[in-house]
Amino acid sequence: MKRVLLALALSVPFAAFAEGAAKDLFVKGDAAAGATKAAVCGACHGPTGNGSAAIYPKLAGQSSKYVYEQLSAFKSGKRQNPIMAGQVANLSDQDLKDLAAHYATLKLTPGLANKDSVAIGDKLYRAGDAARGIPACASCHGPKGAGQPSVGYPRIGGQNAEYALASLQRLHGTSTESLPEGNVKMMATIAAKLSDKEMAALASYINGLQ
Repeated sequence: MKRVLLALALSVPFAAFAEGAAKDLFVKGDAAAGATKAAVCGACHGPTGNGSAAIYPKLAGQSSKYVYEQLSAFKSGKRQNPIMAGQVANLSDQDLKDLAAHYATLKLTPGLANKDSVAIGDKLYRAGDAARGIPACASCHGPKGAGQPSVGYPRIGGQNAEYALASLQRLHGTSTESLPEGNVKMMATIAAKLSDKEMAALASYINGLQ
């Protein structure tokens, strides 16, 4: 199937937002130490942080603040994943900061979007669907998917499509009644309104953002 690399222009109103999101000034870890500690992480996330397979998330270029918060959530049990829980169980808080700092320094490999996903993905990402109460993805994640780490919105531009789709599907099937107020509940509420076709299109579209 023909695939096309998305080349997306940065609009002027979002310029300051994107610039701020690109700065990584949050977690004070030792990136060099983190590189050594990340050796075992490479089995899933790849030696360059771009995933060893599409089912695993890319961590390269992600905000150190976001990575640190997620690792901390796995360690505390706030975020459930048996594999990650085992990986972080014996790591210190400084280890988590070092790993987060390391991944923030890595270069994200550009993704590809399926040509057929652009029409649906672009509309939802840029404008959302007001009639269904779906906000534009860009309003939180930025026009290029760079995210806004200061408020917990991760970088999603270039993320592996298979992983992005699995994440949307998981959120789609999550009952929001049991979730505390926050970003996860907000995303679950949005994902619940998306069709299977829309989730697949968005996942592919996001993979091509850069």
